[in-house]
Amino acid sequence: MLVLTRKINQSIQIGDDIELTILSIDGEQVKIGINAPKQIEIHRKEVYLAIQEENNKASTVSIDLLKNLSAQIHKK
Repeated sequence: MLVLTRKINQSIQIGDDIELTILSIDGEQVKIGINAPKQIEIHRKEVYLAIQEENNKASTVSIDLLKNLSAQIHKK
């Protein structure tokens, strides 16, 4: 892990496209601005992990459930 020290209004550049800027510091809370291309998804870590967990659950749907769904669709 790379650890950097920054002050308010100082930035960190990641590659050519991503810039992190320290906007404010209030006690233990730090506000960070992120400037990145729109196609790059940015989430808080806990949200990212929840998305990954839901994706994993969705990918483990049983074959029987998919067969039943397919049969119902073809009946209509």
